[in-house]
Amino acid sequence: QIQLVESGGGSVEAGGSLRLSCASRGYRYVCMGWFRQALGKERERVAAIVNSDGTPRYADSVKGRFSVSKDNHKNILYLQMKNMIPEDAGMYYCGADICARMGGDPSGREVRYWGQGTQVAVSS
Repeated sequence: QIQLVESGGGSVEAGGSLRLSCASRGYRYVCMGWFRQALGKERERVAAIVNSDGTPRYADSVKGRFSVSKDNHKNILYLQMKNMIPEDAGMYYCGADICARMGGDPSGREVRYWGQGTQVAVSS
């Protein structure tokens, strides 16, 4: 059993920053990630740890602006978002699963465990 709880969403102006957190309780998965779904669009993987050595993978649209990290002691996954743009807005979901699933389909359809999501808004 695993429970994922996201926090840190909110509203920010373009160019601003936010940090999301995802606390994992119960079973611990090495591979965790952040996905987002904008209104009317398919869910997409934004940033995730996809290997047991902690290798991150980023969507092209966020490279250089977003950074994913994990506190393995506390089992919390973070997403630091900088230089945000309106296209970054959406519901952000934390997912956890075996690495093969986390690094698979970028829509996250293979990922089995999800948090409830946290909303991010970016104004221009």
